[in-house]
Amino acid sequence: MNDSNINMSGEDHGTPKTVFIDRDGVINRDSPDYIKTRAEFHFLPGSLEAFRLLSEHRYTAIVITNQSVIGRNLTTPEELQLIFEMMKQDIVKAGGLVTDILFCPHTPSDHCQCRKPQPGMIFDAREKYSIDLATSVMIGDSVKDILCAENAGVGRAVLVKTGNGLKAHAELSARGISPDYLAEDLLDAVRWIISNDGIYDREH
Repeated sequence: MNDSNINMSGEDHGTPKTVFIDRDGVINRDSPDYIKTRAEFHFLPGSLEAFRLLSEHRYTAIVITNQSVIGRNLTTPEELQLIFEMMKQDIVKAGGLVTDILFCPHTPSDHCQCRKPQPGMIFDAREKYSIDLATSVMIGDSVKDILCAENAGVGRAVLVKTGNGLKAHAELSARGISPDYLAEDLLDAVRWIISNDGIYDREH
């Protein structure tokens, strides 16, 4: 697989559970023209608090994101990495932590195994960090995110209403697919995960 992995931390906090998080439309404002520069990256309200809560409750946060801006030649790998680094630094300043960022640089026409809804990036993370996918959660705003979680065997999938979430919810409903929770935003999703983990553990 030719996807690119950026280890944003290298630290091991012994966190027992992993939360996979999509980027555009979940962490930051999305754009139909793509996020190509640091100046175009803007956190959505509550996102920094969400990462702080994940760290406080000892979750591993891993960003899993399609970034066809590389394959489309809309930005450079160096600029994309600078966007990731800026995002990570702001999250750390807010008391949170991103353990890793895995991204797919390909376009849909490449037919790779890493572009969501394919599960390649999640499988790479599982191998790298010995993750129990059954106890993990995926948070996203698209049909691709929810299907990726299903294809990878991730225990739960949360759809946020931000980004493309409302459109995705309608499409998923038409296909008879329901996320485990429909959240207002990333912060609401994280609060739901934290408050329901005890219940989830007892059921599994």
